[in-house]
Order: sequence, then C-alpha cells, then structure tokens
Amino acid sequence: MLTHPTTDRLRELGLTGMARALEEQRRHADAVDLGFEDRLAMLVEREALERDTRRLATRLRFAGLRQQATPEDVDHRAARGLDRALFQKLTGGEWIERHQDLLVTGPTGTGKTWLSCALGHRACRDNRSVLYQRVPRLLEALGIARGDGRYARMLKSLARVQVLILDDWAITPLTAEQRRDLMEIVDDRHDRASTIVTSQVPVELWHEHIGNPTIADAVLDRLVHGANRIELKGESMRKLRAAKAKLDEGADT
Repeated sequence: MLTHPTTDRLRELGLTGMARALEEQRRHADAVDLGFEDRLAMLVEREALERDTRRLATRLRFAGLRQQATPEDVDHRAARGLDRALFQKLTGGEWIERHQDLLVTGPTGTGKTWLSCALGHRACRDNRSVLYQRVPRLLEALGIARGDGRYARMLKSLARVQVLILDDWAITPLTAEQRRDLMEIVDDRHDRASTIVTSQVPVELWHEHIGNPTIADAVLDRLVHGANRIELKGESMRKLRAAKAKLDEGADT
C-alpha cells in the first residue's frame, strides 16, 4: 500500500535506480519470496550501477573523444605494426598511475586517433578524467584565452586532467607564442599526469618542428624520455576499407 509513496520518495531523494528497481520488484511475483535484506541488496546494487553509468557518461561527455572507440573494438589483425601485448598492457592503466606518457606515431589513416580514443575510453571507464584536443585548435583557443583573461585558468584546467590526448601534433607550423604554450602544457603535466600524443611526424623530427632549440629541448626532455611508444606503419586503413567495400559492392552486382 505504501509502495507508490515510497517510490516517489526515492525519486525525490535522487535514488532513481532504487526507485526503478522497486517498481520492477512489484511487477515480478518471484521477488516477494525473497527476504528483506536480499530485496534491499538488489535495490542498492541497482542504484550503484546506475550511478556508475551516469558518472561514465559525464566523463565521456567531458572527454569529447573524436572516435567512439573502445579497446575491445581494436582490430589486431590489421597489418600496421601494432604490438598487441603492449596495447593490452596499456589498457591496464598502470602507466597512467605512474604519470607516464604515450606517443603514437605513423602515417595518416593507420589508426592513431582511434587507438588513443580507445585508451581514453578505457581510462574513463576506470574512473579517470580524460580530455581530447587537436593541437592546432587547442593552440588557437589558448591564443584567444590569452587575450580575454582566461589563459591561466585554461592552463590550470589542462594540467588537472589525468589523461590529456593531444591529437595531430606537429601538423602545422608553430608561432613563438604557440611554442611557449606547448612548453607550459608539457611542463605543468610532467610527472603529474599522463599525456597521449599522436602525430604523423616521426619523433626524431619533432625538435625541428618546434623550431626554437631551447624550447624544443625542454619540451622533448619532459615528453619523450621514458614515454611509451606505439609506432604504426602500413597503408591507410580508411583506404583499405574503402577498397574492400568497393570489391564487395562489385561482387554483389
């Protein structure tokens, strides 16, 4: 008789998972045969599960991952030089606990962004904060923030993220201010948080790309030394998929 008021009260208290579970118990006669503590345990478990789901959704929205990728979706059969054992080790997240970095390099289309987003998704599932940024747009945003007074706050926000994904590193020339911005980002996070960098440019050429020798030495000393590396190779997977789709289409005609 008090079921409906109780359900309403649970919702008022923000216990929506428990409210839904209670309604389900009412609809299933078998639940009546369970003891009080068993039924209560089911309600509490449902609430905990739904809260975890909501927290994960919030972390994923904040992360803004470019690809909806997960480690389980990674194609290890593709001929691109991906070390399966290394990737599986990275999904464990120990490198994040140690505040290590990860550098993912290789030609365009080999899956650098996909792999970084898959690791980012796993980090979100492990209750870690993640943020995806394309380097050109991030540097542009920092330039704007410098002009309107948000610069220091934006750098502080970037420093707090447990896993920062910097996609498309070294894709465009850097200005003097942008070099300093990269230095600030890397220095703030060094030995405090983990950064994933993806780039079409081999690591050996990053020093030349940064331009200023002093800043380049400082950035690479903090970012490259001791970092985990994934070096991909081979043809663009997008091209290979397009070619396969074309063949399949031809076979169907």
